[in-house]
Amino acid sequence: MSLREAAVLVPLWRDAAGAWRLVIVRRSEFGVHSGQLAFPGGARDTRDDSLQATALREAHEEIGLPPGSARVLAELPGVETRVSSFVITPYLAVIERPSEWRPDAREIAEVLEPELATFLAPTARAHAHDLLPAGWEAVRLPYYSVGPYRLWGASERILHPLLAHIAAGEWEEFKA
Repeated sequence: MSLREAAVLVPLWRDAAGAWRLVIVRRSEFGVHSGQLAFPGGARDTRDDSLQATALREAHEEIGLPPGSARVLAELPGVETRVSSFVITPYLAVIERPSEWRPDAREIAEVLEPELATFLAPTARAHAHDLLPAGWEAVRLPYYSVGPYRLWGASERILHPLLAHIAAGEWEEFKA
């Protein structure tokens, strides 16, 4: 089976107190990923010149982030989805946060902005057996808590290795 191409933006911005914040969306209650946490993004469109263009376009469509407000730092390793047959290419970006988010209600239920530091804590990553839908085999999967929600699946597989690179000081922007 051939995988379809998709891209997401992993947006970070610095708040007034100097803390880095990660932008995560909670999907609307429609579709295969209803209610799940994710990064803004989606399938590559024929009009997209590149996967980076896909990530920027999707972030604009889904949450109202102007493409010019994002400075892409890196293309991260692709992640294959296990259910929907996509290979997702993530792009790490530092953004200038708009004064307000404009989520597309058809796709996005909520925009969350947790502090990056909460994910870097040694106990931030947990595991659970109840993440897959009813009827699926119970498998112990890793996740990160984001308020009352859990970020898991492809989004967790994007975030987890990225955190190690950030903690190692790979990008000047995030060095303490």
